[in-house]
Amino acid sequence: MAKDGNRLRHIANGQIRTAARASLPERLVEIDAELARVIALYQPDAGAVEEVFVNANAQSTLKLGQARGVCLLALARAGLPVAEYATRLVKKAVVGTGGAEKAQVQAMLKVLLPGAAVTGADAADALAIALCHYHQQHLADVLAKPKR
Repeated sequence: MAKDGNRLRHIANGQIRTAARASLPERLVEIDAELARVIALYQPDAGAVEEVFVNANAQSTLKLGQARGVCLLALARAGLPVAEYATRLVKKAVVGTGGAEKAQVQAMLKVLLPGAAVTGADAADALAIALCHYHQQHLADVLAKPKR
């Protein structure tokens, strides 16, 4: 996304798919390489990631945390500031309530980013995090302005 004055403009979205039969280290390398390519291509000003949530499957949570670590590393290696947001804050920023369902978030993305062809659930999550980051940064900018 890009900021055009007070409006947001969709640039691109996507998902990184790794080889299902590859080992975890090989999949993490794929994620790192693809993120480096995307960062070089779009040259973002910042990165934002969702905080890890713990689910019933500890193994899935651990793998998610490792993939998230690769994302943090790729952004930091590129010299980008990185923000982290809780899932409930992301949902609240996009839908207005932290208890929103994924379908509600995806519906609001269509309203907030008209014409954006979202390429899947993971891409929708990433766009929601980007929107949350925009709102948080916009609020910080407003609060930092000196009063007249």
